[in-house]
Amino acid sequence: MIEEQTPQKPPRSSSFWKELPILLGVAILVAVLVRAFLLQTFYIPSPSMEHTLDVNDRVLVNKIVYNFRSPDRGEIIVFRAPDEWRSGLDDEDFIKRVIAVGGDRVECCDEQKRLRINGHSIDEPYLFNENGISDPAADQPFDFTVPQGRLWVMGDHRAASGDSLEHWKQSDGDPIISTIAEDAVVGRAFVVFWPVGRAKWLSVPETFNTVPAPAAG
Repeated sequence: MIEEQTPQKPPRSSSFWKELPILLGVAILVAVLVRAFLLQTFYIPSPSMEHTLDVNDRVLVNKIVYNFRSPDRGEIIVFRAPDEWRSGLDDEDFIKRVIAVGGDRVECCDEQKRLRINGHSIDEPYLFNENGISDPAADQPFDFTVPQGRLWVMGDHRAASGDSLEHWKQSDGDPIISTIAEDAVVGRAFVVFWPVGRAKWLSVPETFNTVPAPAAG
């Protein structure tokens, strides 16, 4: 008489090690897809956005939001720097605040030394402040209308920022060199996640809520 034997299941540990490469591959693929299309981390290499963003802060950038709408005033964006803005090969991605969008007239300054957008003065509580002394909104008068499809961007630390105003001065007011194209925007920085002690949301300041639309014409 032949005794029938029940097949033994392979040990669970053996099954886990066989599946591990598949799990790792899936995890890597998901991470690559998220980074390519949805979210990306950036570190802050310069003082141009102090103290909203300090050197070596890490921010999380939403890369998909501008597939559905254009950047808004007050948002902090990461963008591919124009050639004229770069100081070296590594200066590819910049981070600045959107001050004015296509069609807006931005000028300096009113009687209280505030920027005006479409004739409306804005308070800028985020400007660099140290020992009670705040950066001026701008270091010289200007009056500029942003071309359609482009953005006027500035750093919160105006004295240390190579931004639209800086390039407006260097280019004698060239409207293209002074601004960045909307399609150069990588995404919106929406949170500081590192270091933990500086973690915060990067929301749009209320001062931009009352800016009127640009005049038609």
